[in-house]
Amino acid sequence: MNASAENEPSAPGRRTPAQLPSFMSVKQVAEYLQINEKKIYALIREQKIPATKVTGKWLFPRELVDRWLLQSSHGGLLTDRLVICGGDDPLLYHIVLQLAQAVGARALVSYSPTGARLGLDLLSAQRADVGCVHWGPVNESHLRHPALLQQYPAHRNWILVRAFVREQGLLVRRDLLPQYPDVSALLFADLRWVERQTGAGTRRFLHEILASHGVEETRLRTSVVALSEREAAAQVAMGNADISPGIRASATEFGLEFVRVGREAFDLALGRGVYFRTLFQTLADSLHSSPTRAYAERLGGYDFSTSGDIVWGLE
Repeated sequence: MNASAENEPSAPGRRTPAQLPSFMSVKQVAEYLQINEKKIYALIREQKIPATKVTGKWLFPRELVDRWLLQSSHGGLLTDRLVICGGDDPLLYHIVLQLAQAVGARALVSYSPTGARLGLDLLSAQRADVGCVHWGPVNESHLRHPALLQQYPAHRNWILVRAFVREQGLLVRRDLLPQYPDVSALLFADLRWVERQTGAGTRRFLHEILASHGVEETRLRTSVVALSEREAAAQVAMGNADISPGIRASATEFGLEFVRVGREAFDLALGRGVYFRTLFQTLADSLHSSPTRAYAERLGGYDFSTSGDIVWGLE
């Protein structure tokens, strides 16, 4: 044979990958994967292939189909990556940094605190491997967190793993607490607030505090908008604001007073395949390690009694 199979022209009527559009039809993706169209519809029903329906027509983003193929492979290329997005937490940030240092250049481990909603958007788009969720009090998380995930078509392939439970409340400048000793006094005081972005679990938390005390959100005087938990605490610590919703650990980090309001579950949403990756299992194991527990004790406000439990998604 004078030429390798790779150099042979494609079969008559068959297009090369470069000739296919970025968003493929059922017929085109079947051609791309070299399987029949009935199998494509079966994959759609099982929600195994990345797809979206536009005006009654199924479309398949070629980039996501490529990534899905890699993910589906045994020991696929993406097993050397763990990208975490969503809710912000200083203890998780510490754990991720430790893991990144341990694996070095052998794998990518990163954490981008985008807010809970955007984290799930990125997980759904397969641009992140884990989405961090905190959406209300711990005693309602078994209802609220699954309800949030079920808004995404890919949720049937996801599970929720409990990272920890943490104390949520208000971060306050140290000199202000003697004047405003409790939650009610702080909510009705004329203070400069840090506002959190839409889709952040902490913003949802603040709305519920305000509603329970009969305070309209428009009454709060916003001085700055922060896009993460730690940025919010930093704004108060730098004197750009007087008060912010947040967790005890952030108050400790930035030398602020903390007024406890309640506790919330901090859960990790991820695909079932990601759960079995060595990188994720190493991260999950670190929640139980002595150094992690010692660091959490210094930060304050963490409860590990259910850490590592799969709390939803095994049906």
